[in-house]
Amino acid sequence: MQAEEPGRGADDRAARLSELAWLFLRLGATAFGGPAAHVALMEREVVRRRGWMSREDFLDLLGATNLIPGPNSTEMAIHVGWRRARWAGLAVAGACFIAPAATITLGLAWAYVRHGQRPEAAGLLYGIKPVMIAVVAQALGRLGVRALKSAPLAALAAGVGALVASGVDETTALIGAGLVAVLAARPRGGPEVAALAPVALAGIGLPAGAAVPFGLGRLFLFFAKVGSVLFGSGYVLIAFLRGDLVERWGWLTEAQLLDAVAIGQLTPGPVFTTATFIGYLLGGTPGAAAATLGIFLPAFAFVALSGPLIPRLRRSPAAGAFLDGVNAASMALMAVAAWQLAGTALVDPLTVALAGLSLAALLRTALNPGWLALAGGLVGLVSATFPPS
Repeated sequence: MQAEEPGRGADDRAARLSELAWLFLRLGATAFGGPAAHVALMEREVVRRRGWMSREDFLDLLGATNLIPGPNSTEMAIHVGWRRARWAGLAVAGACFIAPAATITLGLAWAYVRHGQRPEAAGLLYGIKPVMIAVVAQALGRLGVRALKSAPLAALAAGVGALVASGVDETTALIGAGLVAVLAARPRGGPEVAALAPVALAGIGLPAGAAVPFGLGRLFLFFAKVGSVLFGSGYVLIAFLRGDLVERWGWLTEAQLLDAVAIGQLTPGPVFTTATFIGYLLGGTPGAAAATLGIFLPAFAFVALSGPLIPRLRRSPAAGAFLDGVNAASMALMAVAAWQLAGTALVDPLTVALAGLSLAALLRTALNPGWLALAGGLVGLVSATFPPS
């Protein structure tokens, strides 16, 4: 047997890490369209072009991301890195996918703080906000078909929506809904158990509290909490941000939150870099770093810890029921947040028309939401430059 060439293993490892870095830097800088588009691009690059894994392996990883909280497309990048180069690959792939989007978002946050009050910037955001409401509404309809797949789950979502609208903490509602769904799935459970969801959740719900002072540590912990419990679409993030940062703590205004969501939609890469924008608004560059690290760090931990457990979790009826309940609750959180934010975005006939036309375009075409946001921004810019007499 021929002896292995000295250093060959190290060279191969370095080559793999270099490939991972360049691939995910490029995807992080150019992948628009949200998690579904990101995953499609990864499948093309990882399975079809490079042959790093089979389509079946890729689908198994995709299924695994649905069983853990956090941003799905980022977790897919981290999974691919782990498969390709273990611990170093996990860190390189995830960081390289996040870094370009976070950097672009940081630059836009800097410009927003310094020029956001200019008429041109205000007009741009005025036109983008109603498009964002349409994007969330379209996502809610598309995802709701799969999440609310039975009458008990629909009843669970309705109960969660009523409780969150009355001030129950979003994290508590999300976890409580999962537990109620597990009880309903037991042999002696059923629709009657799901109907008790409002009572069960109200018993552990937390009402809105008073405003609290800002701090980098609290900012980090808030986003780490969100990254640790957020299932479903990235748009569920809006509900968590509004619940604590706007309503309970008073750190942001409704308008600033919508601006942050709009910027997150316009940039490539993970939608969760909205946290970078908000962190900069609240605490400058240190705030942006704390928020970004907080929201993405749990994804690395969950991918590292969940790999050996995924086969058993996927076969567990209790785990499946918990995920169903959480997904149903996520739809309720999205609906409540979209309804409440619509009052800030839809302020006149033009913004209502922009939202309606955007929703129609999303439902009838495969147009990237980023293009619609850009078009809405241009309409708003023209409206600000040439206001009606």
